[in-house]
Amino acid sequence: MSRTIFCTFLNKEADGLDFQLYPGELGKRIFNEISKEAWGQWMAKQTMLINEKKLNTMNPDDRKLLEQEMVRFLFEGHDVHIDGYTPPEK
Repeated sequence: MSRTIFCTFLNKEADGLDFQLYPGELGKRIFNEISKEAWGQWMAKQTMLINEKKLNTMNPDDRKLLEQEMVRFLFEGHDVHIDGYTPPEK
């Protein structure tokens, strides 16, 4: 059974995540405020970041960068900027 939350990223009611995907207080905030759809959008951006910047998720500095970008994307309304990437036109 899915749960409905008010997604602060999408600014609307949406299906919430099934369980807490990220540890700590930030994980609780994501679980309570971010929908499955918004999380999926972040996962796509995160994959681009990891690939284009050649990040290593075992490296603490790279994990910190990913966390900062995640907060900026999900809660502060900033898009992820990747040098040389031009999004497709709508």
